Amino acid sequence: MYNAWLAQLIERGQVTGLWLDSRWNNVLFDLLASGLGKFFSLQVTEKIAASLCVLIFFWGMFALVATASERAPWFLVPLFAMIAYGYTFHMGFFNYYLSLGLSFFGIAIFWRGKKWERLIPLALAPLILLAHPLGLAWMAGAIAYIAIAQAIQARHQPWLLLAAGMTLVLIHFDFWRHYEIMAQSKGFYFFNGADQLLLFGPRYDIPRIALICFPLVALGVDIYGRIHEGDDWRKYFIPAQLYVVLLLAAGLLPDAIRFRPGNSALIALLTERLTSVSAVVFCCVLGVMRPRWWHLLGFTAIAGVFFALVYQDTKIVNNMEQQAERLERTLPRNSRVLATIQPLAGSRILVQHIADRACIGYCFSYGNYEPSSEFRVRAVPGNPYVMSDYDLVVDMEDGTYEVQSEDLPAYQLYECSSDGTELCIRPLEAGEENDRLGIHRDD
Repeated sequence: MYNAWLAQLIERGQVTGLWLDSRWNNVLFDLLASGLGKFFSLQVTEKIAASLCVLIFFWGMFALVATASERAPWFLVPLFAMIAYGYTFHMGFFNYYLSLGLSFFGIAIFWRGKKWERLIPLALAPLILLAHPLGLAWMAGAIAYIAIAQAIQARHQPWLLLAAGMTLVLIHFDFWRHYEIMAQSKGFYFFNGADQLLLFGPRYDIPRIALICFPLVALGVDIYGRIHEGDDWRKYFIPAQLYVVLLLAAGLLPDAIRFRPGNSALIALLTERLTSVSAVVFCCVLGVMRPRWWHLLGFTAIAGVFFALVYQDTKIVNNMEQQAERLERTLPRNSRVLATIQPLAGSRILVQHIADRACIGYCFSYGNYEPSSEFRVRAVPGNPYVMSDYDLVVDMEDGTYEVQSEDLPAYQLYECSSDGTELCIRPLEAGEENDRLGIHRDD
């Protein structure tokens, strides 16, 4: 939303040294926010745009699971809600999030479509690419796998699964050989889809572990019943295979990759993003189960715990953002603000951009990373509003950036309590590290 505000300033000619790139990917949400911003305030715009994305993701997920199971999966609605408000949502990856929601619709249409209906995903492809290329890659790969699996006999499908695994191995070695990569530090088994529920701290292990154990019990009961009754297993085949492929991808693909050397941004947190897809495909497996009343009861109980925790933690983050806004309003208008706000204790969710959002309409986030990366708003060196060197932005976020005389006047927003929830602001001086006075807990 902060960069949507910058885009408005650029379009009105109210800033110099910033410009809008004519991009063909990773911009659909930005264009949506900018378009709505012409008719509504940014406060109203963000609510409309975010709500629209959640609805697209939720109902795309619902459509895909309904297609895989050939029934409306109402008993999984609490699970859908948790995934929709999981890691990807709270990290703010809205272009990627939107691309996945649209891709789920495309895959669902192809899976059960007839003749010309199977061409509809081609019409969705440009829109998905405009949102994020990873969503298009997922849709293309899933459609290819489903098409081949449907064309061959079930007894030959393990060979298809093996071919998909070998393809991932080849991609793994190509990435490690030709590009700058960052390997995932956690084991692939962690990224099974339930990790989407692990947000602001270790307390979220409660719903995460429950979301592993309860579905396994439910699947075990259903499988036992099918064996006892001699029921058909074939609906499980393709969803289960897709899920295995995604587990392999989590283990073989890098967590971050830089395709171009030099001062270009890493495409980061790929494994964490991928598990949004893993979670939805696992829902496809669960959707094949014959619904029982206790399924809905169990998923509702897990969702109740999850959303209670989310409410408590987002309340803390909201209070921190209100602090940031009050502190920034004490500065002269159009001041440059640098911020070093670390995640809450044990949290996987980055919250430093609350400083950017609090600046809307009043100040400039000098450490905003988007203009120096592959995004729509871009910056030329020497502009007075934002750092144009991505590596220096990373140093600033780490608190180790050495302030230059040309950066001044500038102000540092930093954590000034051991729990990280209290914020302070101060003027910076040339030659000092920007987070010299910040207090950070040891995680």
